[in-house]
Amino acid sequence: MANLVIVESPSKATTIKSYLGAGYRVIASQGHIRDLPKSTLGVDIDAGFTPHYINIRGKGDIIKQLKKEAKGAGKILLATDPDREGEAISWHIARELGIPEDAPCRVTFNEVTKTAVKDAIKHPRAINMDLVNSQQARRILDRLVGFKLSPLLWKHVKSGLSGGRVQSAATRLIADREAEIRAFVPQEYWTVDAVLTTAVGEPLTVRFFGTADGKEKIETEAQARAITEAVRSGSFYARSVRHVERQKQPAPPFTTSTLQQEASKKLGFQTQRIMKVAQELYDGINLGAEFGGVQGLITYMRTDSKRISDSARDAARAWITNAYGEAGVPPLPRVYKSNANAQDAHEAIRPSDVNIEPSMVRKALTNEQYRLYKLIWERFVSSQMAAAVLDTVSMEFENSGYIFRAGGYTVKSRGYMAIYDASDDEEGLEDEENFAKTPDVREGSTLPYADVRAQQHFTEPPARYTEASLVKFFEENGIGRPSTYAQTISVILARNYVKRDGKTLVATPLGEIATDFMRKHFPDIIDYEFTASMEDKLDSIEQKENTTEGVLSEFYRDFAEQLRRAEEAPDERQVVIPAEVSDIPCDKCGAMMIYKNGRFGKFLACPNYPTCRNTRAVGGDGKPMVKEEREPVLAGFTCEVCGAQMVVRNGRYGTFYACENYPSCTFTKQKSLTLDAPCPKCGAKTVARQGKNKTLFFSCETYPSCDFSSWDMPLARTCPDCGAQLYYRKSRKCILCKTKGCGYKSEEEVALPEL
Repeated sequence: MANLVIVESPSKATTIKSYLGAGYRVIASQGHIRDLPKSTLGVDIDAGFTPHYINIRGKGDIIKQLKKEAKGAGKILLATDPDREGEAISWHIARELGIPEDAPCRVTFNEVTKTAVKDAIKHPRAINMDLVNSQQARRILDRLVGFKLSPLLWKHVKSGLSGGRVQSAATRLIADREAEIRAFVPQEYWTVDAVLTTAVGEPLTVRFFGTADGKEKIETEAQARAITEAVRSGSFYARSVRHVERQKQPAPPFTTSTLQQEASKKLGFQTQRIMKVAQELYDGINLGAEFGGVQGLITYMRTDSKRISDSARDAARAWITNAYGEAGVPPLPRVYKSNANAQDAHEAIRPSDVNIEPSMVRKALTNEQYRLYKLIWERFVSSQMAAAVLDTVSMEFENSGYIFRAGGYTVKSRGYMAIYDASDDEEGLEDEENFAKTPDVREGSTLPYADVRAQQHFTEPPARYTEASLVKFFEENGIGRPSTYAQTISVILARNYVKRDGKTLVATPLGEIATDFMRKHFPDIIDYEFTASMEDKLDSIEQKENTTEGVLSEFYRDFAEQLRRAEEAPDERQVVIPAEVSDIPCDKCGAMMIYKNGRFGKFLACPNYPTCRNTRAVGGDGKPMVKEEREPVLAGFTCEVCGAQMVVRNGRYGTFYACENYPSCTFTKQKSLTLDAPCPKCGAKTVARQGKNKTLFFSCETYPSCDFSSWDMPLARTCPDCGAQLYYRKSRKCILCKTKGCGYKSEEEVALPEL
């Protein structure tokens, strides 16, 4: 009797099945199978915030399969993702399959490798209800906020809106930044630079710093001119030249947050795409026989820990020593301390096997998978390498009582920088432009100048948030959790509270008005400190320091009062959001089309709706998608209505034939193939046709005159027992007689027609 292992994703199921062999059945739940209902609150507030879960619509077949497989299984092991969400999914599955909570049915692994999976299977544990309760509390809290806020947003702001806890705080952040930019008043300032000539004729640019009393700002042109004129009549004396050797330490391995930030900056990926590709690398990819077939390439990608296992650290040091010698590693292994509020449940994101170099598996990966794996691999390996050694120089010159400074650095030993580009990492290098040798200058020498120039500048407004900088703010301020960042950003974009402008995020008028409403009536929900403290309280449930009911009761007490006041407030203005007009004319009526947001994202629509219902799809850049014009494929026969040629078309239910004069002639015909077998009802020819989802079925060629239709293929053969017509049942791959009481059956296979 085979054991049953239940995972979340089908790709992971395939990987794990290849590790466990014939004694195990591995199937996927494809995420949650139960959740709170969509149409009602689903939480009994008076009964201690008891949730009412129902099976998710569309998961009926999966649940049936789970129950069917569970009945004939030996052991049932729940191997969903190793986090709170995965623990909750396992709990829901266990409830549906009747598995006791204290049964040893839960297995977890941080990496999808043969060793890790087999070891986890040997050590099952009971479901951790503290993790489940923490996840439930978060789900209930978000449901309370969303379900109670949405009707008020409909009433006071705009119909069809929905509110959320973390999403509201994120929208406020972007809306506040937009307000700062609008309110920003540029301030004038000046710089004075001098180009000096060293003793060997090399140019050296120095910048005004101040006087012997300290740093000074140049705020007016008059100040800049006075300094320029003074130094032109004097000479530049090198009052100090200091050389200092300093070490540049590598950045730690990636956490979820830092991976999203770096992949966004260096690879240009959006956060949701980063997590999707990382999930693919974690679930497993077929690397070929050289690497043992299917292999998970990285450890679990939802983590806020910087910790790595001793074995992974030793393997990295061995690889570095082999590639760069003993000088490539520091004397002692590097250990990185996680942030104070990190859960530290899993290791940092790292390669499952450091010896699988990105270049070795390039052909097995998509371009996105390769680039992300390379980034993760390089960051991890570099984190265990020796520091880079930099020779830094700082110079100070005096001329007519004014101080000018210059500085730079050169790389004495590249260390970890031999693998990982440090220009954009967490610490960064001061000035990438100065990554060059600075001319030698002797202290006490006097240098002539080739040019002295003053330049006017104006201060810049604060930069808009990018996905990377937004994620960084979330992490630094404890808003949400790393695993939720990508979803939070995608939600506020989908709800049109925020839009993209190149790589930056901009609050829409709707987002700003919704933020103003929330600031007025629900200040706690969009307060960063309150949101962060709520995350800590939710985390405390996992540590048994608090209870679900206690956390929710404390929150709901004040929230209910805010709801009451907002409901009693007089109706505020209904927002009329100005349409975003494109430069694309409607190809039906000529009006300039406008951008709209639908359930599948942004699209172009005619402003004359409903008179004109023309729409056009747009790409990721907001531009209309151009359909590739293809030469029509002739079907080889003519239209029965107008005599024109019939052509092959593709529709939602498969391939069909249509008149080339469409839309003036709307005659169509299903794609079919005439068989030799007679129709069992009328004796005419039988035809094979394409049905929904391109499935094959059989009917009479005289349809609708004869309504014969069957999934089984009629044959031009008769039953040897009763003489009736035989059928081929493709689902069982056998020939049978359908005559009641006959029961003839043959295991012979028959070739099905190809349309």
